[in-house]
Amino acid sequence: MVNFEQNLLPSVPLIAIVGPTAAGKTRLAIALAQRFNGEIINADSRQVYRHMDIGTAKPTPQEQQQVPHHLIDILDPDQDFALGAFLSLAHGAIDDIRNRGRWPILAGGTGQYVWALLEGWDVPRVPPDLEFRRGKEEEVRETGAAALHQQLAQIDPQRAGELDPRNVRRVVRALEIYHATGRPPSDYRKRRPQEEFSLVVGLTLPREELYRRIDQRVDRMMELGLLDEVRTLLARGFRWDQGPLASPGYRELGQHLDGEISLDQAVQRTKFRTHQLARRQYTWFKLNDSRISWLDALDPDLEGRAGRMLESFGSGHRPMLQ
Repeated sequence: MVNFEQNLLPSVPLIAIVGPTAAGKTRLAIALAQRFNGEIINADSRQVYRHMDIGTAKPTPQEQQQVPHHLIDILDPDQDFALGAFLSLAHGAIDDIRNRGRWPILAGGTGQYVWALLEGWDVPRVPPDLEFRRGKEEEVRETGAAALHQQLAQIDPQRAGELDPRNVRRVVRALEIYHATGRPPSDYRKRRPQEEFSLVVGLTLPREELYRRIDQRVDRMMELGLLDEVRTLLARGFRWDQGPLASPGYRELGQHLDGEISLDQAVQRTKFRTHQLARRQYTWFKLNDSRISWLDALDPDLEGRAGRMLESFGSGHRPMLQ
């Protein structure tokens, strides 16, 4: 276990474990946290929500008992969780972990969360505009989600390219920021890095293997009771076409429970949409990004290789994020 006082580090480093869904980020983060006296900060936009355990591949209760986890199960699915809220809570968790002499380990595939934290984005504090949102929701009902997404593409093609057109909530939020500030949301990310002592470790694997893992994970989720999880959420009054439940798995199974599609169709569409999600994640975590130290997720010595990387970095090497 690394001793910070012996190494005389200028700051307890922040480690980020990134990559596409199903690459093995949770398992690696837990292994490194156990080895390096660390605690994990969730950087997955859906795992912040209660009652969404199976479909988000949330760390199990047993895994959460192995090391402390932060920013998991903090909201109900009908509550908003904007980027600014994530940054505030994540910075608080990092400070708390560092003050106790432990390693903060950021783990998750929501690229906007990760880079906003590491790059010190100046996130606009735009409060919800309920009238504006109602107007956009009415537009969706009249012209469809794709037309709304096209509005965003015209003013901010970068942010539009990062969002699934069916994720109406996030598209509306981006338009809301532009409406309030007159600036494209992507402008706010161009800021000086704040986390100057950070190591970003990326997990990658061949596309075919990634899709195979995703498909296996979806099948496993079904075995674990994802359909019942969705049924319970709907019984609580949450809607499958709104908020985090509009994401892969919840939306499709909600459509099935409403009689719109068969169960087999729901499962297949979940797999396909999760493939799409993985491709979008690679737009945030590019393989040629020199700030990311990429590791092969299929490497049998993955945990050992990552551990040696952290030991070297923690012993005083220059930060990877410049």
